[in-house]
Amino acid sequence: MRQLKREVKIGNVTIGGKNPIAVQTMLNVPVEDIEGNVAQAKRCEAAGCQILRVTCPSAADAKCIEAVKNAVNIPIVADIHFDYKAAIACADVGVDKIRINPGNIGDDDRVKAVVDACQQKNIPIRIGVNGGSLEKHILAKYGAPVPEAMVESALYHVHLLEKFDFNNIVISIKNSNVPRMMEAYRQLSAVTDYPLHVGVTEAGTYQMGLLKSGMGIGGMLLEGIGDTIRVSLAADPEKEVEAGYNILRAVGFPVAGPEVITCPTCGRTQYPCTEIANEVERRLQGCKKSIKVAVMGCVVNGPGEAREADIGIAGGKGEAVLFVHGEPVRKLTGNNILDQFMEEIDKL
Repeated sequence: MRQLKREVKIGNVTIGGKNPIAVQTMLNVPVEDIEGNVAQAKRCEAAGCQILRVTCPSAADAKCIEAVKNAVNIPIVADIHFDYKAAIACADVGVDKIRINPGNIGDDDRVKAVVDACQQKNIPIRIGVNGGSLEKHILAKYGAPVPEAMVESALYHVHLLEKFDFNNIVISIKNSNVPRMMEAYRQLSAVTDYPLHVGVTEAGTYQMGLLKSGMGIGGMLLEGIGDTIRVSLAADPEKEVEAGYNILRAVGFPVAGPEVITCPTCGRTQYPCTEIANEVERRLQGCKKSIKVAVMGCVVNGPGEAREADIGIAGGKGEAVLFVHGEPVRKLTGNNILDQFMEEIDKL
C-alpha cells in the first residue's frame, strides 16, 4: 500500500498524494555551456523526463536555468549549494523548484531570504540530505552516516524552513549504501508527511548503478515509499530516465510504452531468440502502446509465458508459434520470423 504524502506542485507536475510517481534526472553538461545544456535538456524531455534538475553554482549561472526553462515544457529544478543569492536569482527567472540544504547557505537571514523568494512565487524547496555531506555536529554525534543521522539531518533542515512558516517541501535522504538508504527512508517516512524524492546517490558505474538503484528505489516503491525518483548513473541522463521507467515497470506501476520479456535461453533454444528480442526492443523504441511483448525460446515455458503477454512468440526449430492475447494464432516460419512478428505487433 502506497504511503500517501501531502501534494506538492512543481511547475506542471504534482507529486505526492495519489499522483503518479515522477521520473527525473539531472543535466551533466558544464553550466557555462548554455547551448549544450539546452540541447541535453531537449533530449531528456524527448526521453520522457518529467522533472529536470540543473546545477546553479552562482547567481550569474541563473541565465543557464532560464535558457533551459524556456527550451522545454517540463519543470526545472535549480541545484543550489552554499550561495543563497543563486537560489534567489533562480526564483527570479522562474525556476519551478529549488534544491538546497538550508544549513549550508548561511545564517537565518539568508535562509529567510530564500524562503521569502520561494513563498512569493509558490516555488517548492527540496531538502537534499546526502550521506556524504552531513552536518559536522550530527556526524560527530553518530560517528557515521547511519540512518538515524540522516533522518536527524533532514528534520533539522525541515525545522529551518518551518520556523519561517514554509512547508512547500520535498525531502530526499540519499546514501550510496543501499541498506542504509532504505532504512533511512523508512524512518523518515514514518515521521513526516512531506513527499519523498527517492534515490541511491553515487550508485556507481552504469551496471552497478542500475543494480543498486533497482534494489534501493524498487525496494522502497514496493514498500509504498516514494513520490518521485532519480536513478543516479555514471551515464547520459537519458539513460537515467530510461532506467527510472524500467524500475517503475518492474515493480508493477503502469508505464506508457511496450514491455518486452524474454527467457534467458538454454540448450533447448533452436532459433535466434535473444537476437530477435533485442531487435524487437530496438524497433519498439518510441512506441507509446502499453503492450507486453514476449519473445520466448522454447516449448517448455514459452507457450505459457507468451499467453500471459498481449502478443508473443515461442520458438521451435526454425519456427515460432504466434500468440495474441493468450491464444495461439499461427506459426511463423522461414528466415524472416522477426519481420513477421513485427507486422503482427503493428496490428495491435
